[in-house]
This record gives sequence, C-alpha cells and structure tokens, in this order.
Amino acid sequence: MNEKNPPLSETFQQALNFAAELHRGQIRKNNQIPYLSHLLGVTSLVLECGGTESEAAAALLHDAVEDQGGRETLLEIQHRFGEEIAAIVEGCTDAYTIPKPPWRARKEKYLHSLGSASPSVRLVSLADKVHNARSLHRDLLTCGESIWSEFKGGKEGTLWYYQSLTEILNTGNCPYLERELGRYVSWITELTEQRS
Repeated sequence: MNEKNPPLSETFQQALNFAAELHRGQIRKNNQIPYLSHLLGVTSLVLECGGTESEAAAALLHDAVEDQGGRETLLEIQHRFGEEIAAIVEGCTDAYTIPKPPWRARKEKYLHSLGSASPSVRLVSLADKVHNARSLHRDLLTCGESIWSEFKGGKEGTLWYYQSLTEILNTGNCPYLERELGRYVSWITELTEQRS
C-alpha cells in the first residue's frame, strides 16, 4: 500500500461518473461485457501500482477521447478535471477522429510517443495494455482463433503491437505490472503458435 496517497476525493468520483456516462452504451470486443469493466480494471491496476488520484482519474477516462468525441471530449476533460489529468488522457490517445487513421501507422506513432511520454502516461498505458492482454488471453482460450477478426491489426499486427509494447513499457516504473504484460504476451504468442 502506498502511504503517500490520501484517500480518493470528489475528483475521482466525478471522473467515475463522467466515464460511466460517456461509455454507458459501449461494450468490449468479442463479447457483451460493458466497457466500463475495462476502465475500472485499468484504474484498479493503476491504484495497486501506487498511482496518484490524477493517474487513477485519467485511467477512468483514458479511452474517452478515442471512443467518445475526440478533441471536444479532451477539452471537456480539461475543463472538468484540469491540465494534469487531461495531459495523461491525451498521452494515452492514439486517434481523435472517427473513422480513425490507418491502424498500423497509428500504432507506430503511438509506440514512438510512449518512448518520451511522462511516467504518468506510461503507467496508465501499461495498466491499459495489461488489462487488454488479459482479456485477449481469456478470449483466445474461450473463443479460439475467431477472435482475431475483431482486431483491425489481425493476428500478426496485434502480436507485433503487444510485443513492441512489452519492450517500450519495460522501464522499471512498475516491475510486477511490466512482468505481467510480458507473461500475457508470451502466453498469447504460445497459444497462437500452437493453433497455427
């Protein structure tokens, strides 16, 4: 437990309410799980890694710009929650428009940006990728190879992306979470190779 961080304040509650409002009708890929479950999972990982309230609030809102309104939503986050939270959310965002730019170029740009991103952005991104990798592993075990059709990068592109993330996010900032990402990516790769 991180003794430095005080209990969560009204800011966190407001971020939770706003995230629930924005993502109310959204579900996860390949299943009917409410999208909010992902946001809560990422936030839990950030807090368990000693993240600050601002990092936890940004974790709740990390997909809001990409999925729920683009730059207008970013400005709303900045207005409601301030520069620090908005900057973390922006650092976790790889697209501002619908339709999104081409997948590979977008992911390459995002990977490049992570190299010089703030520790806060890297922590929220790491928690996001760990939660996504867990979900992907679970879906591979339960649904099999058919899940790859849900991913814009397909099997090869998605594996490349997660392997790249494992290298870039391995900074010693949160070692156990970094190891967890590596384990899930290894398991996903092994499962995929076994079924090829």
